[in-house]
Amino acid sequence: MTLLTIQNLNKQFGDQTVLKKVDADIAAGERVGLVGMNGAGKTTLANLIFGVLQPDGGKLTYHAANLRIGYLRQSTSYTVHSFSGMMGLVDEEQGNHRFLEVSSHLGLRNVKDWEEARFSGLSGGEKTKLAIAHIWASKPDILLLDEPTNHLDFQGVDWLLEELRAFEGTTIIISHDRYFLDGAVDRIIELQDGMSVEYAGNYTYFREEKERRYASQLHKFEEQQKYERKIEAEINRLKNWSAKAHREAGKKGKMAEMRAGVKEFYRSKAKAMDKQIKSRLHRLEKIDLEGVKKPKEEAKVAFGWENPGKRGRRIIEASRIGKSFGERTLFQNSSFYLQRGEKIGLIGPNGAGKTTLIEMITGRQPVDDGELWISPTARVAYLTQDVSDLAGNRSALELLQETFAMREDVSQARTLLANMGFDAAMLSKTIEQLSLGERTRIKLAQLILQEQDVLILDEPTNHLDLASREQLEQTLASYDGTLIIVSHDRYLIEKLCDKLLIIGEGAIRRWESGYRDFIVRKEQEEADAAEGKKYRAGEGTGAAPLSKESKRRQKQLLEEELLLVTTRIALLLGEISMLKPTDSHYAALDAELREHLAKKKSLSAK
Repeated sequence: MTLLTIQNLNKQFGDQTVLKKVDADIAAGERVGLVGMNGAGKTTLANLIFGVLQPDGGKLTYHAANLRIGYLRQSTSYTVHSFSGMMGLVDEEQGNHRFLEVSSHLGLRNVKDWEEARFSGLSGGEKTKLAIAHIWASKPDILLLDEPTNHLDFQGVDWLLEELRAFEGTTIIISHDRYFLDGAVDRIIELQDGMSVEYAGNYTYFREEKERRYASQLHKFEEQQKYERKIEAEINRLKNWSAKAHREAGKKGKMAEMRAGVKEFYRSKAKAMDKQIKSRLHRLEKIDLEGVKKPKEEAKVAFGWENPGKRGRRIIEASRIGKSFGERTLFQNSSFYLQRGEKIGLIGPNGAGKTTLIEMITGRQPVDDGELWISPTARVAYLTQDVSDLAGNRSALELLQETFAMREDVSQARTLLANMGFDAAMLSKTIEQLSLGERTRIKLAQLILQEQDVLILDEPTNHLDLASREQLEQTLASYDGTLIIVSHDRYLIEKLCDKLLIIGEGAIRRWESGYRDFIVRKEQEEADAAEGKKYRAGEGTGAAPLSKESKRRQKQLLEEELLLVTTRIALLLGEISMLKPTDSHYAALDAELREHLAKKKSLSAK
């Protein structure tokens, strides 16, 4: 049964047309996801469905009387009075019970005893949870949810998914949370350029199907272009023949009477060719009006990255560096390098010297021994864990305007923040009103927009929810410069970092593959060590015999390490061949080459 019909809906705000032509039939019990870029009109359509806005054209038809719609706005839309007013449900015993039950389940205890002042200090998560509880208590026929997982913790998201699966009514969900959409909807309506496009299935299917449709339409468009070029070539050829026929038909002379039959032939030929030209021109016009249009590429956010690779390959190089504090030595005799564009995970136990190394790279700490070279063209930015250094009385927009005071506009900054989850209301808030995660995103946006060559990020996912972490990962994945990430977030390190710097046991060493391989190697070494210890404890002397699996894995790791060393030797030989012995980096490269040659010899002998 169709519950709601949307026909040719359009909506304007002043000169701006937000919705041009939106069509949809929504049935009872359906679970629909509404997606689109920021500013595509998703919230506008939700407000039209709810009735707080009226369309400028088209029609909304509800096929049931006394239809109840529970509308969850984004948390920034709610005020102290709107939340304290929710307690009006106390007058309805059953509704009040349900409201308190859901509130409690979401972690908000004894809401009925809260005073007015308590409502004025609500966090974003508390606002979302109270609004959800209020909507659930109203027993709606249609759930209209705008970014329902904003600020929700894992428990809240899981609870909401379970409730939505059990809900027998209709749900329309606006969300950028891919995990949530995959579990909550079975149909997607995308808003693009003010128009609606439908896809059956969840979010994952939508992405796959959209790519398939794009590829199919692009192929048809390219074939159509080939056909158009063929017609245009025929038209040019016919025009040449027609022009020649017109010249022959118009010739005059003494033999005109004798040429009368020839002239008539050319006149007929020219007329026939003109008719063919006109037919082909009409065909081109029809293709232009009714043919396959070139598919629009999905908008991608441009963060303004420059191409760091144009300014040299190596960006940081350490040669036998050391650092101590009093009698305590953090690391010594350590050499490594970082090349432009690499994404490096900096790992090690607490207190091993990760922060100290970062401060050495950024110039905040001196090097005690050895040499730490930073490319003179490199611009290095450092995102600390501390977000309390932002001016609390300034808004996010004011901070960005100050950062880009020399630029004509801050549209790039607005676009970036919009794609990091900031709407207009959040941009106007003072920093002290924002959550720690929102402040972290503002600091990251500042660094990104300064177009640095090296970003050093210290626990960048602290304070961020799941959706924000995904957005952060996507943003960093598009960065072409050098990344150094200090994090205990294993998922982030595994996803982004293909190289590691490992600090521990008094040294810094470079690992030429990702975190997963490092952990596998470490676990294998620990297992072999434990096996050896167990053997020695039982036999008294000797080394433990390795198991077949241990031997196989040991051989595999040996082959991998030998391949990495051989590859590095080839690279070093190529770099050294471009230098003279008097060049500043020749000695360091030569020392590293000798070290790798010795290592290769040692590995080959095993």
